[in-house]
Amino acid sequence: MHDHAHHGHAHDPHDHHAHIDAAGLGAFRWSTLLNVLLVILQAGVGLAIGSIALVADAGHNLSDVLGLLLAWGAARLAQRAPSARHTYGYARSTILAALLNAALLVAACGALAFESARRLADPSPVPGLVVAGVATLALLVNAGSAALFWRRRERDLNARAAFLHLAADAAVSLGVIVAGGVIWATGWRWVDPATGLVVSVAIFVSAWRLMREALALALDAVPRGVELGAIREALLSVASVRSVHDLHVWPLSTTVTALTAHLEHDGTRAGDAVLADAQHVLGERFAIRHTTIQLEDAGCGQAC
Repeated sequence: MHDHAHHGHAHDPHDHHAHIDAAGLGAFRWSTLLNVLLVILQAGVGLAIGSIALVADAGHNLSDVLGLLLAWGAARLAQRAPSARHTYGYARSTILAALLNAALLVAACGALAFESARRLADPSPVPGLVVAGVATLALLVNAGSAALFWRRRERDLNARAAFLHLAADAAVSLGVIVAGGVIWATGWRWVDPATGLVVSVAIFVSAWRLMREALALALDAVPRGVELGAIREALLSVASVRSVHDLHVWPLSTTVTALTAHLEHDGTRAGDAVLADAQHVLGERFAIRHTTIQLEDAGCGQAC
């Protein structure tokens, strides 16, 4: 059993709960409001004219409203400061929200596919121009709402979940527009349910990928875009560091990454200097600012 010489054990002074700016919360607020109004319009018109494509689109938008409310709530919860019981704060709720969002989207795809397949066997006549008109409005709302999350989607899985929901809805609406045009031009009734069936499969693919990534984060996997090997090499490049072991990287939230590591150094530099350099390289190169690093002085005369 090795005897560790504990030279330094330090935390980076940055807060480790997620920070959601006013623009981020505003994106959730406005996209939720617009989608609630859209669901009411689509459902009303779809039921009035008997269009499964519009009703299915409304149902999918309703799942987005629920998903946005879930993500919005998680984003606000992540702002709460740590407590005596929840010492990491509530930032991890953003990961759970992304996971539940993905599950909700998969369920919506299943319901849409089932209803589309049922209607495909006995399609109903629908006014194509009305379908295309309402779907065009839905496309504008969904595309505009998705744009609100465009910049945040790469660094926040919770925001990316919302973005994928809305982008998928925009794709659905585009398909419904095409279907409405084809129905108006040809009178083919089967195009309406067939469109719902095809789009549901496309949405499922994106939802499944999101679920896999969210589940990985929930299981403390290394976040996407973070290379463990690159982090190890960066730490080894710090002057006087000989080896790196017990290196662990995991997500505290969909935007905050944590790291713990043991660094063995040769004792030729002050431990505080080695620690500061290690924290600097982690923050600047990998945006990891919540770190716990244990130093082991190999030059101390002990078997470290």
